[in-house]
Amino acid sequence: MKIHNFNAGPSILPREAIENAAKAVLDLNGMGMSLLEISHRTKDFEAVNDEANALLRELLNVPENYKILFLGGGASTQFFTVPYNLLEKKAGYVNTGVWSKKAIKEAKNFGETVVLASSEDKNFTYIPKGFEIPADLDYLHITSNNTIYGTEFFEDLDSPVPVVADMSSDILSRPIDVSKYGIIYGGAQKNMGPAGVTFVIIREDLVGKVSRALPSMVDYKNHIANDSMFNTPPVFPIFVLKEVLKWVKAQGGVKEMEKRAKEKAEMLYAEIDRNPMFVGTAVKEDRSRMNICFVMTPEYEALAPEFLEFAKSRGMVGVKGHRLVGGFRASCYNALPKESVQALIDCMQEFEKIHVK
Repeated sequence: MKIHNFNAGPSILPREAIENAAKAVLDLNGMGMSLLEISHRTKDFEAVNDEANALLRELLNVPENYKILFLGGGASTQFFTVPYNLLEKKAGYVNTGVWSKKAIKEAKNFGETVVLASSEDKNFTYIPKGFEIPADLDYLHITSNNTIYGTEFFEDLDSPVPVVADMSSDILSRPIDVSKYGIIYGGAQKNMGPAGVTFVIIREDLVGKVSRALPSMVDYKNHIANDSMFNTPPVFPIFVLKEVLKWVKAQGGVKEMEKRAKEKAEMLYAEIDRNPMFVGTAVKEDRSRMNICFVMTPEYEALAPEFLEFAKSRGMVGVKGHRLVGGFRASCYNALPKESVQALIDCMQEFEKIHVK
């Protein structure tokens, strides 16, 4: 039985990247040593790190005045690293879900933190719009895609202050204007690589501005000065990330990823809207292309556990909704083929034929 991987993260990766990583685990570049046991100071790994950096810069058209870092600690570490480095007087946050709330909580430890807009009033089912961005902020923070609630920003904000964006789950899924951001960061384990490496794209002039003393490991200056090797980097995840970036480029780049993302999302949302057993949870204009969230309609909600088992029996993996919201979630990241989306649609239609008379 073919497995269709809809996991929200760690998530599906291109098969080519996995196979190349497996070869490198056994023997990297014919050097007789595993990728897992070489020094990060060798020319072999420096070449891996440099290629990953160059590929990401090319794919996102990152300007020269930005640095790219590959670090450990996950996006959750960036929740406090960002305000540690940037928050001097006041920061603004947009609250669109669990991960935004976690980032807000961390920022409050470093200075005045104001929530400029929130969708909590409607259980995070939409993206706030038209909110004012005060010019006296040190930065504005957003979470561009919300994996738990299935909402997404589709346009880069125009802001009088630097925008910091957690793009953990939609990076590389659409073109972005990097110059409109001060920092873009995220865990790689959704669209860019395996768990264990975090990417940070940072505008250089933002570094070194705060008056507080910074612990060495959270000072962006140290990581920039050492090309992500201030301490031992996550060697294996960076290698896999590099292979994923190679795959994205070979497929046609970020524009092609956006085309595919739109097609897959439109297919699945069309079925959710058509099928009398299911209903989407996010407002239509803000529906995420990466994390498609839906529930049973009230008439059929008692059948939710049965549908999960039904889907599992047909090879669907990871379609159970997040524990905080329940329901179902189909994460349609770049490496997920359209055939898997169609298989889920077929599964939903088959379930409908059994139960809807």
